[in-house]
Amino acid sequence: MTRTALLQLTSGDDPAENLPMVQSMVADAAAQGAEFVLTPEVTNCVSTSRTHQNRMLTLEGDDATLAALRAQARDLGVWLLIGSLGLKTGDADGRFANRSFLIAPDGSVRARYEKIHMFDVQVTPEETYRESDGYRPGDRAVVADTPFGAVGLTICYDVRFPYLHRALAQAGARILTVPAAFSHVTGAAHWHALLRARAIETGCFVLAPAQCGQHVATRGQQRRTYGHSLAVSPWGEVLLDAGEAPGVYLFDMDAQAIDAARRKVPSLQHTRPFTPPEPVARG
Repeated sequence: MTRTALLQLTSGDDPAENLPMVQSMVADAAAQGAEFVLTPEVTNCVSTSRTHQNRMLTLEGDDATLAALRAQARDLGVWLLIGSLGLKTGDADGRFANRSFLIAPDGSVRARYEKIHMFDVQVTPEETYRESDGYRPGDRAVVADTPFGAVGLTICYDVRFPYLHRALAQAGARILTVPAAFSHVTGAAHWHALLRARAIETGCFVLAPAQCGQHVATRGQQRRTYGHSLAVSPWGEVLLDAGEAPGVYLFDMDAQAIDAARRKVPSLQHTRPFTPPEPVARG
């Protein structure tokens, strides 16, 4: 059993104000026996204003949130998934990175992953996102080994792309992480179904720490996120649902459940090549 903690946050748009809140929750989780602690997407800064982000975000090497949480993971001796941080990249077009970090108990960065799929959608006439305007997409899937099982890293909108999660599982992942800042509208419609499907398809634990509630915005559009951080078993059972309030939510992850689910339905072994269909002509 691995005592696991999902942190549900309502991050604002000032990293310096968010950090003490996150550190307090990480310490609380460790005090309750957590060996693996996970935070949501954009732990450091929830903002829709590129101007504000440009003022508040830093390069990875200068990021105070990353440095502080690495030191805390080392001091507490825990594995820590920083769901993601918004970071400057130095790219010529000025776009940021949405980057996840898996931190080992010695404080080292065991893995980095940049969100591949950009949330470019119009959910309602009032709720439109163009993530690719401000963030560059990643292009590399990542699996990292840990004592409690190999971890496949994804972020938020990635959950809608089953082929990514299947590729991670086929590369050895037994746990899939889906830190998120999910839209309240799409969350209510799709969040539980998508996460349960990814678990069932891969026979993996799916761990999805989430942002929740109304986020403070100095500039730009106010954001409301769905919450409901979930832990889903490899059989598709919801083991933990954090609801809509910030907090530290714990459960015990049993690795034997992965092997049991995969024995019952070994779908990862049943992949077959096929010829894709011809595109349907439109006219």
